[in-house]
Amino acid sequence: MIEIKNQGAQGDVMFVRVSAIPPAASEEVVRENGRLIVTHSETGHHHAIDKLEARMFREPRDPLICYLAIDGEHADVVHHRPFDTHETIRLPQGLWQVRRQREYTPEGWRRVED
Repeated sequence: MIEIKNQGAQGDVMFVRVSAIPPAASEEVVRENGRLIVTHSETGHHHAIDKLEARMFREPRDPLICYLAIDGEHADVVHHRPFDTHETIRLPQGLWQVRRQREYTPEGWRRVED
């Protein structure tokens, strides 16, 4: 397990500690089967938090950004894939910006696919 203090990555997902969640990011994400899906994967191996003390909010202006509020002591982001998984990341209590990484192609910017 990797414990993050201010920023870190898990595959194509970057976590950065922030001091506040922007007011525009007010839409809370609904859990799926009790699990908070931090990022959906194109191959079904989601990055997710099972702990109930975590909440996530969408950034309406940019679909590649969302925010996490960790209300408990910490929350673990687990990469759900039976093989070749990324190591679990532990985020301490606080507010976090979550970014899907991007890459440039001749057609323009696109989301990195992990």
